[in-house]
This record gives sequence, C-alpha cells and structure tokens, in this order.
Amino acid sequence: MNRILTVIILGLLLAGCSVGEKRIKLFAVEEPRAKLNLNKPTPLQMEEIRWIIITSQNADEVFKKLEAQGIDPVLFGLTDKQYELLSKNFAQIRAKLKESNDILDKYKQYYEQDAKSNTDTSKK
Repeated sequence: MNRILTVIILGLLLAGCSVGEKRIKLFAVEEPRAKLNLNKPTPLQMEEIRWIIITSQNADEVFKKLEAQGIDPVLFGLTDKQYELLSKNFAQIRAKLKESNDILDKYKQYYEQDAKSNTDTSKK
C-alpha cells in the first residue's frame, strides 16, 4: 500500500513539473513626466533697519538723542572690517538664493519641456 501511495505521489509531482514553464512578457510603458507644480519662492519682506553711525566724536550726542526719544541706548558694534565681512556674507546668501532659483527653473524646464514635446507630437 505504501508503494502504491509513493508511486502516485511521485507521479503527481513529476506530472506537475512537466506542465512547462509560463513565460511572463513585460512591456515597457513610458509614462509622461508629471508636471512640477513648484512656485518660485516669494521675496522676503524684510523689516526696515535704521543704521546709526557712532564715532568717538558724536557718541555723546547720539546717546542723548536716543534717550530723548525714549530709546534705551545699547551699542552693537562692528569695525569697518567686520561690516565688510557682513556684506560679503549677505552677498553669498543672495548668490545661493539665485542658484536655488536657477535650479528650480531648470527642473521646471526639464519636466515641462518634455510634456510640451509629447503633446506636440501627439497632435500630428
């Protein structure tokens, strides 16, 4: 009885393998690029800053005017070299913002130009 069951099971296993292999066909479907809906960054709305230049000759006068206006005179000082470094830092920030805007423009051009060419060829 065991031999019969073993023969039947082996027969089923061998028959299952002999059905053949199924081949799956893959088709490459190119989808158009999605449109980038990126808005340009809005310009910053900076607060207006009033610079007061204090020298050794006008320090007393400037402090008296500030006290008369009810402003607590506090001094945050920069040397002329430090002010130059501050200006360079702001120039670097502006350059980096321009670079970021240019990259956004390139991405937008890349994605939208391809979409335009696809619509142009489909109309023909």
